[in-house]
Amino acid sequence: MIRETGDYMKKNRRFLFFLLLSVCVYVALLCILFLCERSTPDSQIDSFGDAFWFSIVTLSTVGYGDMTPKTTAGYAIGCVFLILSMGMLVAMIGYAVAFLTREGIPMFKLRMHRKDNWYYFADFSAESDALAKDILREDEDAVIIYGIREDEEQEKPDYPCLFINDSIPKILSRKKGEGEKSKLFFLKENDIGANLKAVGLHNLPAEVYACTTSGREKMSDNIHFFHTYDSCARRYWRDHPLGSEENEVVIIGFGNYGAAILERAILTNIVDPYFDVNYHIFGDSARFCQLHTELGTIFGINRKWEGHDSLYFHDEDWTASREVITKADRIIICEDDVNKGWDDLRMLNRYYRMRGRIDLRNNRPAPGVSVFGTNEEIYSINQVVRTRLNDAAKAMNDLYRKSVEDSLDWDELGDLLQQSKIAAADHLLIKIRILLGENVASDLSNKSFQSAFRAFSAARKNSEVLDDLRRIEHERWIRFYIYYNWRYGPEYNVPLREHPMITEYSNLTDEQRSYYDRAWELLGEISWNS
Repeated sequence: MIRETGDYMKKNRRFLFFLLLSVCVYVALLCILFLCERSTPDSQIDSFGDAFWFSIVTLSTVGYGDMTPKTTAGYAIGCVFLILSMGMLVAMIGYAVAFLTREGIPMFKLRMHRKDNWYYFADFSAESDALAKDILREDEDAVIIYGIREDEEQEKPDYPCLFINDSIPKILSRKKGEGEKSKLFFLKENDIGANLKAVGLHNLPAEVYACTTSGREKMSDNIHFFHTYDSCARRYWRDHPLGSEENEVVIIGFGNYGAAILERAILTNIVDPYFDVNYHIFGDSARFCQLHTELGTIFGINRKWEGHDSLYFHDEDWTASREVITKADRIIICEDDVNKGWDDLRMLNRYYRMRGRIDLRNNRPAPGVSVFGTNEEIYSINQVVRTRLNDAAKAMNDLYRKSVEDSLDWDELGDLLQQSKIAAADHLLIKIRILLGENVASDLSNKSFQSAFRAFSAARKNSEVLDDLRRIEHERWIRFYIYYNWRYGPEYNVPLREHPMITEYSNLTDEQRSYYDRAWELLGEISWNS
């Protein structure tokens, strides 16, 4: 932001300098013309006002002929004005054309479509292009607006859109309050904190969606944050859940994407209380381990712990652990640098004999490669605007509010409670797969919810099966709190992060165990529009 402000000030100073210089030269020419002409007996330019009138008539190419210079100096200055008049005429035509194409015509089109749905993008990029295309597929009344100059872009969109390099308030003023609220997108990471266009957005009649790396959901009532890494990880495990035979999982690359992939694996991949999964993480894990200090109470850290999943953090490069790589049931390449990910894939295919699947994070689909995290997947209207991403979590919270007095609305929940609902919602698909079979359930739908609930109703008649289902939900619940560094305590204490149910399942009372039935019963109450 500082550099942008500095460049803006430099341009302003340069413009003011040339404007002042032009005015000084113009006044000097008028003075010379008046002084030279007034000493001539038959002069028609006898005052400074006459000199000014002569210059205006000449520069505007009108040429009334009521005044003409008589001296050599006067003719010379007249020639200067004539030459300048041609340049001014060309400049005026150029400015007029530029205004019509850059501002006039686009602004006129906006006024003509003020009842339609406006989608404004702060810049044009591969991410905004993917989102704009998805919007046009979903909304036939969409008007796509890019807040940049068209001539500054080498690549142009292949769909109808408007380029308007003007302030956002001025653009939105053309809507005259008609139609739905406009949606504004800032898709560069933390762009809303550095982009001058983002100043004062909380006061505008628009919904703002900004990409960020922070954990916040909202800044104000109309400013919402979109988490690229988290969305990618949630989408990955929803589309590619672990199979019943996959217990050796390798994660290559532990930057922002890798950490998000592991986080969602920890919170979501709870399928069988008697089946352990070993995660091998290659990358710099020091910060992750320093943040999540309680993971060792429920996971085997760099060791095998019977009855528990294990997390192996490898300091060495993955190429130094050939046995781990070749025995992996699944390898997830999620380098932050896409090119580095492709290098990893090439080396795996060239030098290793693999038995499991390999998934590669990449910005776009690639033939013959299992790719995830493409721009089309992540930058869709349902993901960014969250009309689908958190619907299940909000629906579960609404059902909870109906059964519990003094419970909070979604927007009133703190970050921890919101994340708790999201983790529970992300596990819904796992619950459906457990009840119906992993080859039967592949997505969330009313049909699958109802089928799963009928399966649960039948399963709860068998005490052993019901106990296993309760164990799974307890494992899921306890993992969430352990991930956020809660621990066992005799009483529920938020400041100390203590909870009496953070303990082994065998230590719970029958009443505490039955508490987990509610998580499975919700399957029969959630209404989901696919």
